[in-house]
Amino acid sequence: MSDQKKTVEIRYYSGYIRNWRELCRELSVAENLSRSEREEEILKKAYSAWKLSMMDHLYGMFAFAIWDENEKKLYCVRDQVGQKQMFYAVVGNELLCSGDINEIAVDPRIEKRLNLRMLQHYLFYGYPIGKETFYEGVYKLQPGHYAEWDGKELKVVRYWQPVFEPDRSRPVEYWAEEIRKTVEEILAEEANDQEFPYKESFLSGGVDSSYLFAASDAKCANTIGYEEDGFDESALARHTADVLQKGFRVKKITASEFFERVPTVMDKMGQPLGDASAVAFSLGCAGVKEYSDVVYSGEGIDEFFGGYNAHKNPLNPEWVYLTCSHIMSEEVVKSLMKDYNPAVKATDPVIALWKETEGQDELSRKLTIDISYWLEGDIYLNTDRTSTACGIELHTPFSDLRLFNVARRIPAEYKFMKDQNKYAFRMAASSKLPEEVAFRKKVGFAVPIRKWLADEKYYPSVIEKLFGESSRKFFSQDALKQLWQSYLSGEEFLWNRIYAIYVFLLWYDLKF
Repeated sequence: MSDQKKTVEIRYYSGYIRNWRELCRELSVAENLSRSEREEEILKKAYSAWKLSMMDHLYGMFAFAIWDENEKKLYCVRDQVGQKQMFYAVVGNELLCSGDINEIAVDPRIEKRLNLRMLQHYLFYGYPIGKETFYEGVYKLQPGHYAEWDGKELKVVRYWQPVFEPDRSRPVEYWAEEIRKTVEEILAEEANDQEFPYKESFLSGGVDSSYLFAASDAKCANTIGYEEDGFDESALARHTADVLQKGFRVKKITASEFFERVPTVMDKMGQPLGDASAVAFSLGCAGVKEYSDVVYSGEGIDEFFGGYNAHKNPLNPEWVYLTCSHIMSEEVVKSLMKDYNPAVKATDPVIALWKETEGQDELSRKLTIDISYWLEGDIYLNTDRTSTACGIELHTPFSDLRLFNVARRIPAEYKFMKDQNKYAFRMAASSKLPEEVAFRKKVGFAVPIRKWLADEKYYPSVIEKLFGESSRKFFSQDALKQLWQSYLSGEEFLWNRIYAIYVFLLWYDLKF
């Protein structure tokens, strides 16, 4: 052990290794160590045993930097689907890396400059997509990648990517049972972790969080509600909790609370995110913190099993799939940006991977893109940064690689079947849930921001940013005024463009 400690050092770690008991037995790590000591020993011994194939043995979420004294190399690693964040920058003969981009951006050796290419992509997609960030020279390590640094040269290597290989030799019932058994295995590991004897869960009206709550050891559910009609899922969530005879708690969010929270969320997020649910999720995390340090959340299922309309709707064969979420056309972005660069294309982040998937069925190609870009660039950025900022540990058991390894083999016709999305998954969920819950149509995590932005009680602070000094650096004021007036005149669907620009400007004024 002394030799190992001299030659292998963990320089950074963030995460949760779900199968730690099995790894302790396999690697001869004492189970009675503190969690931080135990996980560090697991990483060091796993590296000594398997080198960089060690990631194949870790189930959970992780981002870490490991120094190999013999090779004189630093390796920065991010988990396969990107549940934890990892950013890096080369400064002289050093590689800076952290799961918090703020830590790198404030380093005095970094020349802080806004990356206008990312701004252009962000306006199209609504989230920071791909390996670039809003800071020139600071990069995001993509999911399933590691960075190798020897003091002179940086190599970024992809060690994993989602590959779908549908097996049509089995009936849908077989796949439902495979899902059920895999969920049971994953959640048994969570339940047997006595370092977290009490856990709670987030619960919406949808099947993903309902199945997770039903099958897990979570004692109480938490949901978010609103006074506005059409946005409040709390009644559906309460019904599920009552059926399961488990605890239930609802956090009602007002417009005032939401707008007060936005600056804090953008600050802690590290980069602007045009997804309004991040602010609601942050308020939800703050509410859970009063009762529990660990909470479950059901992310990953829509991207593994095909949960969005964009997955079901046919794509023009000549088009490139630009993830399930984009909020502006390139023409709209061009009209808004003062320094629009025609060489920066919306397809740039995804085109290489889209071409790699040629020959696969359309659903498999779409899911590959969404797992690689949307899931990590929006969903996990939101959940990781907001939960961490609130001091809670968010566990996402349905993002476990073992569940993906089932999903990757299920044919598209079993994912969309009988006018239902995620059909095989819903069949598995019905083993724990009433049919009315398991087969309830998808319920989105909607926020009434489209209505709140038009309320003159709240939009003065938004207008201040939209037409302030920073805005004039980047945006055509005439185009912005036209956008704002169209929204106020009743075109509610424009809310996401307004909101994305607003939070970018708010973030910019905080950071620059």
